[in-house]
Amino acid sequence: MITSNTPRLDLHGEEASMVYSLVKEFVNDNYKMGNKEIIIIHGKSTNILTNECHNVLRELEYVKSFSLNNWNLGETIVYLK
Repeated sequence: MITSNTPRLDLHGEEASMVYSLVKEFVNDNYKMGNKEIIIIHGKSTNILTNECHNVLRELEYVKSFSLNNWNLGETIVYLK
């Protein structure tokens, strides 16, 4: 269940080249801490960060599934194994 305590990574202002390492480290750290849900904030302007973020999430072994937040398309909700 998503709450105000759900871990979040904000990618606003980051370059696309940094997304891979930031997302991978965030996912790995949260998996090790036992978190099952995390949020990645990427914004919704040009979709460059969104697309890069989703490409990374598809590759990571600890990611069970992910989807855009229906209430805020600038966020992706990630479910970890």
